[in-house]
Amino acid sequence: MVVAVFMFSLSVKAQENTDSVMDRSMNKTKKQGKEKDCVMMKDGKMMQIKAGKTMMMKKDMSFPNGAMVMMDGTMKMQDGTSHMLKEGEGVMMDGTMKTMPMNQMMKDSM
Repeated sequence: MVVAVFMFSLSVKAQENTDSVMDRSMNKTKKQGKEKDCVMMKDGKMMQIKAGKTMMMKKDMSFPNGAMVMMDGTMKMQDGTSHMLKEGEGVMMDGTMKTMPMNQMMKDSM
């Protein structure tokens, strides 16, 4: 009986460890996908990249850091300053600005 209880507790612990590893793996995958989501200026138009698909930006967007990006490419920061996005500049989903590598832009357009 004691052996059965011991074996049961080991199997429960093993399952918890497996679940924990799977949860971390899924969270990592979600974070990686979100890291690539952004809006960017491409060929003079604002584009949105979401889940690996590029589409026209349909509306102004606001970000967790207080920044906003308008459909014309104007980025307004929380402190009130503005910046017009140039070709290849993008804004990640956390509101940070980033210049996209040219090969990334070319890959997305294909």
